[in-house]
Amino acid sequence: MKNLILTKKKGFTLVQMNRGKVNAINHEMVNELRKTFADLEKDPEVKGVILTGQPHYFSAGLDLIALMEYDKSQISDFFDDFGSLYAELVRFKKPFISAITGHAPAGGSVLAVTSDNRYMADGDNYVIGLNEVAVNIQISQNLTEIYAFWMGDGLASRYLLEGKLLSGKEAVAAGLVDELLPLEHVLDRAEQRMKKYLEADEEILLNTKQKVRKHLLAKVDAKAGSALKEAARLWWKPAIRAKMEAYVASFSGKKK
Repeated sequence: MKNLILTKKKGFTLVQMNRGKVNAINHEMVNELRKTFADLEKDPEVKGVILTGQPHYFSAGLDLIALMEYDKSQISDFFDDFGSLYAELVRFKKPFISAITGHAPAGGSVLAVTSDNRYMADGDNYVIGLNEVAVNIQISQNLTEIYAFWMGDGLASRYLLEGKLLSGKEAVAAGLVDELLPLEHVLDRAEQRMKKYLEADEEILLNTKQKVRKHLLAKVDAKAGSALKEAARLWWKPAIRAKMEAYVASFSGKKK
């Protein structure tokens, strides 16, 4: 794996995203995540998975610099696979926890919201949330459903339309994050929760997860990859393209 580091623990596996400083998501990383979670779901020795990032960044979201270089076919394939990754994580049968080690906006949130628990680093500047409206990317119906699953319809609606990024405290208050901890304790807390899950009867635990997600799963598009076709189409709208280019230029310049 080029972008992921897998660490086997007693009964569960830690998946650490490891792509540059901010774990920006490109097509290669999406494919690695899909294969990794598919393999872990089939592995009888793996009873649960923790997804984490690097200090200060869980994932900054989509690698817009890379994606702006994709042609129409590549963008279509990317959104198809990214939509499929989301649906596969929502349907992941085993206990799944996100140890959010810092920033997790947009695409980072897409990954995190699929998990059963989210423990986040407590920092004044760390943010989480689906701010796609603010960055001119079309959100899928699938994502609106899971936002509402965690926060309720009204709050999810307001935050999605605003493209709001939430602080850790706001995320806890909204039900999007379970708990805030010092950065150095986030992973420990996730492992502690996972070990408690593994104390339960496996069949009962998996059956219960399936039941509590029954209504959410019924709303997730069976043709998961097609859920983001609209995003792929709108990606090429001239007015949106111009805004995206300006947005990418603004933060590209800051990195120099």
